[in-house]
Amino acid sequence: MDKTFFIRNRKKLYETLEDQSLTVLFAGEAAHQSADESYPFYPNRNFYYMTGITEAKVIFVAAKFGGQVEETLFIQRADPWMARWVGETITPNEAQDASGVQNIELIDKFDSYIHSQLDNRVYKHLYADLEAKSWEFSAKPSNKFAAEAAVTYPYLTIHNVYPVICKFRVVKSAEEIDLIREAGKITADGIKHVLANAKPGMKEYELEAYFNFTLKSRGCTEFAFPTILASGFNGTVLHYSANMGTAENGDLVLLDLGAQHKLYNGDISYTFPVNGTFTSRQKTIYDLVLRCNQAVTKMTKPGIAFKDLNKFTIDFYTEELMNIGLIKRPEELTNYYFHGVSHSLGLDTHDVGPYREMELVPGEVITNEPGLYIPEESIGIRIEDDLLVTETGAEVLTTGLPRTTDEIESYMAENNSNLK
Repeated sequence: MDKTFFIRNRKKLYETLEDQSLTVLFAGEAAHQSADESYPFYPNRNFYYMTGITEAKVIFVAAKFGGQVEETLFIQRADPWMARWVGETITPNEAQDASGVQNIELIDKFDSYIHSQLDNRVYKHLYADLEAKSWEFSAKPSNKFAAEAAVTYPYLTIHNVYPVICKFRVVKSAEEIDLIREAGKITADGIKHVLANAKPGMKEYELEAYFNFTLKSRGCTEFAFPTILASGFNGTVLHYSANMGTAENGDLVLLDLGAQHKLYNGDISYTFPVNGTFTSRQKTIYDLVLRCNQAVTKMTKPGIAFKDLNKFTIDFYTEELMNIGLIKRPEELTNYYFHGVSHSLGLDTHDVGPYREMELVPGEVITNEPGLYIPEESIGIRIEDDLLVTETGAEVLTTGLPRTTDEIESYMAENNSNLK
């Protein structure tokens, strides 16, 4: 991503800030796992959205005073010894090139910089990203900093900038849409690799390996989320991700997976018969879910309330399942459909922002993922695409996959030598 994207994002943020304010954002740190191991580091997505920096421990400060904004990035001091073990940390020039922030300081100077600013200027406001999910939510560096600042400088008004940045992230730029589109393309190619190599008797993790190979060979070092690859009854468990079962002859295989491309995510759900042929019953349920998916795509356009997509799905399924005799009363639908049909997509797979309270607007990227789960028949089917809301409707970003039952059977017959 070019630095102009991050400069533009910061300019938009500054327009919302009070004068006489400090804004402090943290990249975060990798959590300790065990002994001398840490979990993989993932930059705070709001921090990345504002700076373009993906390295741990970096801190960004924006001082707005007298209508002018001074930006500073605090990076780690170069450590030649550690560089031999884990690699170089970001240099001042690299930080400038990535972020567009010109003033680069060492992180050793962060505390003295903050104290100097507050000692020499009359600041009234402090902005920090105070994301928190619950009382049990582990305090992040930003939350700890704000809590300490509130005690040390009680005259400061503390503001939570988290919802402000999250609202910006709802509508994607052209650059972001291109990255999501590519993530979707890589994801689709990975699914086709699974289809071309599946056969009855394979372990779920063996099937998953074909998807993983495609992503790694395309330069994707991370996944959008832990891959769900569920066969038979396992496909009726919404977030099953053990992937340890066996895909037996006659089973459907449900995939819910995604590539992460330059921090932006694809998210596709897909269902296919491991032996290459749907049963009549499987076709009936699959076709029903596909028609719902297609109807939601047609419904998606600016001005539609996000919640109305799920209301439509509930009404659609209620009528259709009563028609085929699966349910007798509307309240029975939750036995077979129990999740929302959509969520926002971007830097986070379940992306942030108040989109659930909004009407759709051009530039949003959302998922379209109706599903039906019939445990007593070991049938789990979910069909998911990623949609870009355009000026007049919706564009499907996740194209290139066989989607109808006939297309899936034909693709596997032509491309899967294991089934010949």
